[in-house]
Amino acid sequence: MLPCWLRWGWVVLLAFPVAGARAQRVVFVPVKEVPYSSRAVVSTLAGAPASKGSVDAVGAEARFAAPMGLAVAPDGTLFVADAENMTVRKITPAGAVTTVAGAAGNQGRADGPAASARFFHPVGLALDAGGNLYVADADNHTIRRISPAGEVSTLAGTAGVKGAVDGAAAARFNLPHGVAADAAGNVYVADTDNHTIRKISPLGGVTTLAGAARQKGSTDGAGPSARFFHPAGVAVDAAGNVYVADNGNHTIRKITPDGAVSTLAGVARKHGAADGPGSSARFLFPTGLAVDNSGNVYVADHLNATIRNISPSGEVSTLAGSVLRAGHLDGPGPEARFSGPYGIAVDAGGTLFITDGPTVRVVK
Repeated sequence: MLPCWLRWGWVVLLAFPVAGARAQRVVFVPVKEVPYSSRAVVSTLAGAPASKGSVDAVGAEARFAAPMGLAVAPDGTLFVADAENMTVRKITPAGAVTTVAGAAGNQGRADGPAASARFFHPVGLALDAGGNLYVADADNHTIRRISPAGEVSTLAGTAGVKGAVDGAAAARFNLPHGVAADAAGNVYVADTDNHTIRKISPLGGVTTLAGAARQKGSTDGAGPSARFFHPAGVAVDAAGNVYVADNGNHTIRKITPDGAVSTLAGVARKHGAADGPGSSARFLFPTGLAVDNSGNVYVADHLNATIRNISPSGEVSTLAGSVLRAGHLDGPGPEARFSGPYGIAVDAGGTLFITDGPTVRVVK
């Protein structure tokens, strides 16, 4: 996770916005803050600023170490990948936090009943219609599954073995971060260090949906000809379109069901914080993504410390936070502060949930 870096004037960042990525030296010169309006209201659901730990409790008494990916169930239950605790946590709508799988501080690769299962920096989470929870277990280079009964299994990949192989039992990943599930039971993976988007069928077969292994770039086009640069987050809509937070390119990409890749918002390798129509907008190392039933795409704009919205027409706006004033304040959107939002999820009613790693909070 990253410290707080944003302030007036010149800012030089040695950024590691995704685990394992080579440091990038970014000189970010923020423009004068542009006021915006938003109906969003931010409140802390669980955790407390600068209070790391692994405590199961209610609301502000709970503790996390590095909350990252999120998934929300139809009943409002929230699941959190607590990366540095090597666990998956659960938060009820009332804010009660419990540990679903893994043991705090105990890294490993074991499958089995939830309490005996082990992870190694779980990052991404997704939930399917049957209540199965999918975990991008980044440093194990695997995709794990937690059944509704709490049984943990390895869906794809081999723990501790990185690679870029498609197939079933032979499949390999390289530091996967994001994961999403569609209504048909397919699972999509942001295979971060392979610079690709992978697809796992309901039968467990792994294919490469877009990009080419270990070939970074920013090219739009048909599946294997497209290029990404450390893709971090993925989300899928009801029509089967996959959205990608292309972290190293500072863009949001879109992949149609037939594998055609386009840039939805931002311009490759041009970072900033501007709102506006798709190609006029700018991001700074976006990470988590979520899409609602109306086609709005929500973005955790990590180094800008803001939450952004891309409308179905492609207009980008800021919902909460300030690019010039990182912190940990609740309140109306423009007054709220984040220090490094990473994961984001949206429920059926349009409420957003966000992990703010540097302040070890989960907010809504």
